[in-house]
Amino acid sequence: MGELLERTLPAMGYELVDWESAARGGLVRVFIDKPAGIDVEDCARVSHHLTHLFAVEQVAYDRLEVSSPGLDRPLKKAGDFVRFAGEEVKLTLRESVDNAKRIKGVLRGVDGDCVLVDTETGRRTIAIANIDKARLVPKIEWRQTK
Repeated sequence: MGELLERTLPAMGYELVDWESAARGGLVRVFIDKPAGIDVEDCARVSHHLTHLFAVEQVAYDRLEVSSPGLDRPLKKAGDFVRFAGEEVKLTLRESVDNAKRIKGVLRGVDGDCVLVDTETGRRTIAIANIDKARLVPKIEWRQTK
């Protein structure tokens, strides 16, 4: 299904961020993005299109959910680590680096097959293959009311 979504969504002007399928209950979740951000109309448009596409391609499912990746957007591809350079990230690693399996810091891009992250203890170079999960840390702005 991933290949079908990768072929379809960019032609519609969307990036496939992630997708998941639960065998139990037949749920398919699709997370999309675009430079200007995602709104309800985008989700409805993609949902409508995928409903027809899945019928034609005979993709079995009971329920389809289409949404934005959220404020804590997952980073999956090398291009994501380049695109979101300068943003704060949380990484969960497959194998420890400097006795740590969780790293939080400012993403500084990619160098070859590695991600560069500035942490409180200095710059870390993490192999992309060693990253189990990577997410943006949401920016929360507090406004004081009078």
